Parts: sequence; structure tokens; C-alpha cells
Amino acid sequence: MLEQMRIRGLGVIEDAVLRFAPGFNAVTGETGAGKTMVVTGLGLLFGDRAESGRVRPGVERAVVEGRLELADASRAAKRAQEYGAALDPADPAPDGGERSELLINRAVAAAGSSGSRAFLGGQPVPVAVLAELAEDLVAMHGQSSQQLLRQPARQRDALDRYAAEPLLGVLGAYRAAYTEYKAVCAEIDELTTRAAERFREADALRYGLAEIEKAEPREGEREELVAEIDRLGSAESLRTAAARAHEALSAQDSPESVGDALTLLNHARRALDPEKDKDPALAALAGRLEDLYWQLTESAADLAGYLAGIEADPARLEHAHERVADLDALCRHVGRYLEAEPEVTVGAVLAWGERAALRLAELEGDDGRIDEMTGRRDDLHARLAPLADQVSALRTEAAGTFAAAVGTELAALAMPHARIEVRVNGREEFGPSGRDEVELLLAPHPGAPFLPIAKGASGGELSRVMLAIEVVFAGADPVPTLVFDEVDQGVGGQAAIEVGRRLARLARSCQVIVVTHLPQVAAFADRQLVVAKDTAGAVTSSDVTVVADADRYTEIARMLSGHTESDSAKDHARELVDAAAAERGRAGSGAA
Repeated sequence: MLEQMRIRGLGVIEDAVLRFAPGFNAVTGETGAGKTMVVTGLGLLFGDRAESGRVRPGVERAVVEGRLELADASRAAKRAQEYGAALDPADPAPDGGERSELLINRAVAAAGSSGSRAFLGGQPVPVAVLAELAEDLVAMHGQSSQQLLRQPARQRDALDRYAAEPLLGVLGAYRAAYTEYKAVCAEIDELTTRAAERFREADALRYGLAEIEKAEPREGEREELVAEIDRLGSAESLRTAAARAHEALSAQDSPESVGDALTLLNHARRALDPEKDKDPALAALAGRLEDLYWQLTESAADLAGYLAGIEADPARLEHAHERVADLDALCRHVGRYLEAEPEVTVGAVLAWGERAALRLAELEGDDGRIDEMTGRRDDLHARLAPLADQVSALRTEAAGTFAAAVGTELAALAMPHARIEVRVNGREEFGPSGRDEVELLLAPHPGAPFLPIAKGASGGELSRVMLAIEVVFAGADPVPTLVFDEVDQGVGGQAAIEVGRRLARLARSCQVIVVTHLPQVAAFADRQLVVAKDTAGAVTSSDVTVVADADRYTEIARMLSGHTESDSAKDHARELVDAAAAERGRAGSGAA
């Protein structure tokens, strides 16, 4: 619900605040007083196109601010929070539901200045966001803002809510099947459109895996081969070094030599052995010589074994070189699939092979997946057809009832010969809401062809047609606030009373804001706001008043005859207001 709107620098309005109430709000005032700017301000608040020419002369920009109360669980509140809007806590609703307040701000620069700005809950947003949010907040009905009439999808949705059960139940089952059907179709499309790409990928994977299988690499194999190549390529130099070292330690093959390390160490060990028990220090030195002797003995034996194992093997050396070349070639080939790897090793190749095998199995299973999903798609398609037919039949039935009800309302709104037709046009393809397009058509007088309502009705008739439609829907459209401008154009007498009566009926289920010049309409309002210009030709907050009791009778009298001091006009005004209040009371909506 819209609680308050402040307008600054828009047309004749200098700075004014309008406070709205639940139920039926009527905005009245003399011609040129600024009622049109109220409607313009509402439009700007909810995303209408900005016109710099509307900005009041002498100010840099026009600003419209609105404060709305939303249920925390409403889609509008959730969408606002998605855009980063801050919501302020409000008093709980009578039903105990949690509610919040949302602030909307729209600024329009004067000609020559830069653009239009919008804020949602203190967060700057594109103006289009306000229009998007308005879909859940308000429906503007005037000669230039026939939202429902311009949106076939919204017409269809409203008709579905009007029809209620069992249509909504069948439609729910259809939508669940349709959602699954579209998901299956999307998966099939992805699998089939990527068939060539999948084939190329699978072929490359098979080639790479075949190369790995052919080479049969082993983790760490290349490092071992490099070490072996170094050893085989240096066999002679290794043999010479080991022989010299062995000879220096133990020249057993040359008995005449007494200069090897073991012989000399043995002489030293034996020289100390007889005397070591006489002095602990000498015994420690003898022990160290004993340890050195046996360590050198073991080293000499190891060198002898190493010498025996060294042999030149050209064939083995060539084989090792060839194997390393094969592993390097494999790494280069698989490296094309491992661009992110800093260095392609045999280990990286083996890891890629494991992943490639899994991916290949997945790709080779796609053909079977396509067959499976195609069968699933066909089953879902077969389920959709009868559900869509049921939805169409129920819509067609509801369309006839709805058209007759709107025709009855139009007759009471001074359009006695107007006829409404709701066409449910079937399509071949399935959509999210079935196979139907719903179109509202109007024949305003006998002999006139049925045309889309926006084309078949004149400017003054459009709002009355919209009012009749809204009354029949009576809450089927979930928008919480309805705004009507010029709904009473070309209407008077009893028809004007019927307009007021129907607006009051609408206000039982939602907030209604009406800009009107008819006293018969204003008399039915729960709250009446009067807009007036001051002597300088501007509208300020002091010039927007909520009238009640005697003040309201005076305003209604002005609307009736133009004379606020006429006793007969005031008596007539009192009669109108009291009769409307009594009728609202009988209807259960309460008196003003």
C-alpha cells in the first residue's frame, strides 16, 4: 500500500505531501489545481518515462518520494532486497504478518541538465527497476497507462486467477510437466549440437591414450634411465677411478707394495697393541686405529665389488637413450592437453591418462544418453497435450463467464451497448502457461467490430472498461494498489454513482486512488484529498488537505455547483456523502 507521496518542483506543485489511507482515496480539486501532477508523480514513482518539460520553472529538478508498506513475504519486498534496498520495520498487519516500509525516490532534471535518477530503499538503481517493481505494486489506469490492456500475458494470468480452481490446479500440473519437458529438451539440444565437438574431443583422447598404452611409461622411469645413461657412458672413467682408490687402500695384487693405506694402518695398529694397556690415552688411540682399519677394510671390499660390476654395455646404453627419447616424445604429445602444466613429466602424463579415460567414458555414453532423453521428452510431450487441452477448455469456459460479467458492469457505467469478448486463441507450440493467447476485445456499440480494447475504446471509455474489468476480477489481480485517472470522463448522473459504487467495491480488497472531478464518485471515498493552488499559482503542502465532515461537504458542494456557500449545494453534498457511507456500511466496509 502507498502510504505517502511527496512531490517537489513538478508542474504547479512546489512542495506537497499527500497521505493516503487503505481503501478508497479520492483526489479532487479545481481544474488546473495540480491533480494531473499527482498522477504524473505517481507515474514517475513507478518508472514512467521522465519529461524535463514537467519540471517546475526555476528549479533544477523535480523530485518524487514515496513510502510504501509491504508484506515481508511479498514478491515485491524480496525483489527490492535483491536490488540492495533497505526495508524499515513497520507495524504488524492485523493478520499478524510481518511488514516493512520501502522508500522510493525519483528525480527528474530540468531541461539542459543531466538525466533522471532513481533510488530504491536508499540504493541507486536504474529507472527500469522501478517499472519492474511496479508490476507487483501498482496498476495505473488512465488514457496513457492501460497496463493490463497492453499485456496479453497479464490478461491471461488475470483470467486464470479469475477462473480459480480447477483451472489453477490443472495449470499447476501442466507447468510442472512443462518445466521438466524444457529441461529435457535443453539437454538434448546441448548433446546434439555439440556432437561434432564431442567427436573431435573423444578422438583426441583415444589417440593420446593409445600413445600412453603403447609407451607403457612408469612413474620415475625417466629419472632412472638418465642415471643409467650417465653411468654406462662413463664406464671406463669410473673403472679407473675405482681401481686407483682400491689400490691406494689395499694393494693385495702387488705383494711387494707396502705403501697402501691398509698395510700402513695395520703396522700402526700392531705397533700400539703391546703397549696400549699401560696407558688409557694410548688405549683410546689404539681403539680408534682399530675402527679405522676395519672401516677401510670394508671400503676396500666394496670397491672390489664395484669394480667387478662395471662393464661397458653399448647395447644397453643405446636402448636407454631410445627409451628416454620415446618418453620425451610422449610428454610433448600429451603436453598439448596440459597447457597449464609448467613442466610435462611422465607423472603428469600418467595423471592425464587417468582423467582422459574417465572423460572418454563419459563422452562415449552421450549417445546412449541422447536416446534415453529423447524417449523421456516424447513421454513428457504426450503428457503435456491433454493437460494443455484441459487448461484451454477451462479458460474458454471462464472467458464466457467473465465477458458476460464485464458486459453487465459496463451497462451500469453508461456503456449499455458495449460488448466484451475474451478470445482464447490456441497455438501449436507449448508455452509456460499452455498453448493459449488470451485477448480482450471490445465492440463499443451495436454493429461495431470487435477490436482489442485499447483500439476499440475512446480515451474516456478506456478507464471505465478497465474499471469494469477490475471489478469483475475483484482481487484476482494481486497488485495491492490501483490508480484511476479520468475514469469518470463523459459520465454523469446515475452512471457516476455507479462508478463510485464500483470503486468502493474494489477498495474492499485493495487500495484505490482515484483522481476525479465527479462529486458522486468522491462521495464514496474513505479519504478525500483536495488539491488547491495558492494565490501565487503554486501548490504547497498547506494546499493539499484531507477533508472530513463539514469541510468535505463544502468540497463536494463546490464539485456539484461551484458554489461553496450554497446551502442547497451543501445539503445535496451531505446527502451524497451520507448515502454513500451508509451503502459502504451495509456492504461491510465501514463508514468514512
